This record gives sequence, C-alpha cells and structure tokens, in this order.
Amino acid sequence: MAEPYIRHVQLLGFEKRFSPSQHYVYMFMVKWQDLTEKLVYRKYTEIYEFHKALKEMFPIESGEISKEHRTIPHLPAPKWFDGLRSTENRQVTLADYCSSLLNLPTKISRCPHVLNFFKVRPDDVNPTANTNGRKPETFLLKSENAKKNVSDITGPIILQSYRAIADYEKNTKSELSVKASDVVEVVEKTENGWWFCQMKNKRGWVPAAYLEPLDSPDESEEQDPNYEGELHVTTKGYSGDLEDELNVEEGETVEVIHKLLDGWWVVRRGSKTGYFPAMYLQKSGDAPSADVNQKKSLPPRRRTISNANSIHTKKRTEISQETYRRNSKKYLKQRQSTFDNMKSMSIVEQNEMENKAQPAIPPRPSKKLILDKCSEHTKNKIQTVN
Repeated sequence: MAEPYIRHVQLLGFEKRFSPSQHYVYMFMVKWQDLTEKLVYRKYTEIYEFHKALKEMFPIESGEISKEHRTIPHLPAPKWFDGLRSTENRQVTLADYCSSLLNLPTKISRCPHVLNFFKVRPDDVNPTANTNGRKPETFLLKSENAKKNVSDITGPIILQSYRAIADYEKNTKSELSVKASDVVEVVEKTENGWWFCQMKNKRGWVPAAYLEPLDSPDESEEQDPNYEGELHVTTKGYSGDLEDELNVEEGETVEVIHKLLDGWWVVRRGSKTGYFPAMYLQKSGDAPSADVNQKKSLPPRRRTISNANSIHTKKRTEISQETYRRNSKKYLKQRQSTFDNMKSMSIVEQNEMENKAQPAIPPRPSKKLILDKCSEHTKNKIQTVN
C-alpha cells in the first residue's frame, strides 16, 4: 500500500467561533493521495507553532545555517490579539505558504510532521458546541479557483448570519423580501451594495444597507478612508438626488476615497467630494465587467432608511460629508504643496545652472606680447618677412 501524502491544500476561508471564547480558525481543504478531500480547521497560533517546529527539524532548509540555502517559506508571527481584519488580511499569506510548502522536496512535504498536522482531528468533525446558542460565522475566501462541489468533507459550511433592521419589499424576482428582525445567511457580498442571501428555503438579493451583524462587530467591516484616492472611471452618469451626492457624467475619472458597504462610495472629482453609486464605477485600467449594470437597480443608501432599528446599543459613528471634504482639502493642499516644492526645486536648479560661473575667454595677446614670447629664431624670420 502506498504511503499517504498530501496532493493539495486549499484555504477556503475562516470561521469566527464563540466557544469556549471568541476566536478565529482557518478552514483548509486537504486532498490526499487517494483523492479523498477532508476539511480541517486550524488556529493561526497552531499553524505558527507547526512552522517553528518544521524549521527546527530542517535547519539547513530553514536558513539557520546559511540564509542563502533557505527553501522553507516565511510565516509572520501572530499578533497578541487577532481581530477580524487581521485574520482576513492573512489569508493570502497562508494560501501562498501552503502552496510553497507542498512544492518542497518530499523529505519535507511528506514528512510525518506535515502529514500529522493536516490529518482530521476529532474537533474538526465535532467542534465544541456553543453554550449560548450562537452559531459560528463563516467567511469564505473569494477565489476564481475555489471548488464549488466538495465530494468528501468532514463538516458543513455555515454562512455568516445577519439581521434585517427594517422591512424591505423586493422589486424584482431576483430579490428577497425581508421583515425587520428577520435573520438571513449571507451567501455572497458584492461591492455594489447588494448581498445574496438565503432565508429558510428562499434566496435572493437584499440591499446591504438593510442588514447588520447579529453580534456588534469588534472591528468595522468597512475599510478606513483613503484620502490619497484610488482612480476609477464612471461607466454610467448619475445626477444626485440628495445634496451630498455627486453629479458625474459617464466616462469621467474620479478618485474613490471611501468604500462603504451599502454600495455608495465617497468620491472626489477635482476639489469636490460626494457619494456616488459603486455599481457605476470601474477601477482605472481594468477591463469592463461582463455583467456591469445588468444585475439590478441602485441600492438604497443606509441613511435613507428612516425606520431602521438596530439591536446594538452603540451604533457605528458615520463620517460626515464635511469631514470628508475637510480631510480631502488637506490632502489636496499637501499634494499641491509637494508638487510646488518639486517645481520650485527644478527652477532653483535651473537658475543655479544658468548662474554657474562660465570659463572666461582670454583676451587676444598683442603683437608686442607675442614677439616678446617668441624665440630669437622666430623673431628673425618675422623681421625677414616684413
């Protein structure tokens, strides 16, 4: 019988668990030599301890003796506290680490230490039950190569649950109607402000503005503002209905400074800032999306839901439009100042080159001076000619 080995390890995403305390575990689909696929869960601290032990087992390949001989991939040390954002940002690093690990020589990639780490454990099949009844929240990694059909897994994939903060009546067949306090499971999140959800045996698109996490998030799901701006091109013109929305024609270039979950992004055009629908924006340099503007109508903005009722006592403070404009002006001034400094430096350098002392042209010597410098032989010849 052939010795067991791992053909492939794929990171599927991570889970937020609440028992015995809140923590995060990564989900790996492990494909073995007999083509069976097993789903295993590992904390990042476990992965890092495994990595440290592997380096001790192979000191040459870990670069302990000579750095130029290192082949074992690097892995950052865990932080003293891992939140949602750091757990999410680490996924690419982990996916690359697993891929590099299995491409190492067989003495490393098929050693007992590697095989035992990725074997199914009892808690992979039967995780610790939550005493408070809260289900784990699953965050799936977006990947074009992610497998859609898994033939042999050790446990179910549980999606992240959200609660509706107000009634929403669907406008098309592809949407899903929800009532306030309904709990839905989010299957897919898109940047345009529409999330694909399921509730019991129904599925459909729901505006993200109508949904909030069941648990008050310890970190905001939205990115922080980027006042440097990210260039986007408008794929469709829009005239704002509200005073804080920006009027932009099709084909114009704007700078996105804050991406919001409800699908209404804060953009800057020149010195003006305002909200603009994300579904009418395309990142500069990217090819047009095949389904652009075909999915559905504009999603409602979060601030337009007048009867919203959050279950969280402390709501996230939204950034005012005045704050966006003030910080945006500060950055524009800073950028203009940098440009002016560079321009002034080039002018100074140019002036310095112009004012730099040029070598003087010596005056033409007089006939007497030339004769004085000549030899007697030359003087005699000159006198003979004259």
